Amino acid sequence: MAGMVFFTDNYADRSSDDGYQFEFYCRRCGNGYSSSFQHSVTGFGGRLLRLGGDMIGGQIGERASQLGWDSEFMRDTVRGSTRDKALAKAVQEMQPYFKQCHNCGQWVCDQICWNTERGLCVSCAPKLDQAMAQMQAQAQIEQLNTKIQAQDWTKDINYRDQATGMCPSCGQESGAGKFCQSCGHPLAAAQSAKKFCRNCGTDLNGARFCGECGTPAG
Repeated sequence: MAGMVFFTDNYADRSSDDGYQFEFYCRRCGNGYSSSFQHSVTGFGGRLLRLGGDMIGGQIGERASQLGWDSEFMRDTVRGSTRDKALAKAVQEMQPYFKQCHNCGQWVCDQICWNTERGLCVSCAPKLDQAMAQMQAQAQIEQLNTKIQAQDWTKDINYRDQATGMCPSCGQESGAGKFCQSCGHPLAAAQSAKKFCRNCGTDLNGARFCGECGTPAG
């Protein structure tokens, strides 16, 4: 148990040949933090030795360069244990910023996505003040929608004259009005506005009395 390395899965490894760094993020909102960069002594020292060997040349340079390659090889062979220690240190550094929900198992940020009162993430136990604010906003939208739907918003709109469509005669867009703006053909709105005798059905053509039976237009 003494050698156990604490593990978390809400991180991305941003390590390089120069050292180790990890990015921890919230699995709910996506916010994240980067751990402090931990320099790799073997990686940096190995590059210095190789660089020095290339500059010096000769037997001494070859020896220095070989030491650099040996250092790189040693760094690679111990990378597993070294990386585990670096990760454990990074986890300890980032621990105050994250909590693991014991209900869903997700790692979430302490600042936004953790409900301290309930000891769970806000997905499993929403914060009451936030939940009430959301419900109030939804209720206001629903009530406004009901009130707006109850109002007559078309009483001042002449929907007959403003109706647009295709002229049945020329096939062009008719535009607003009773007659087609392209050919002058009466439109459906104008045709529907015609009055007929309620007795015999004759087209009154605007007359006050029917020309066939004399019935008042009414």
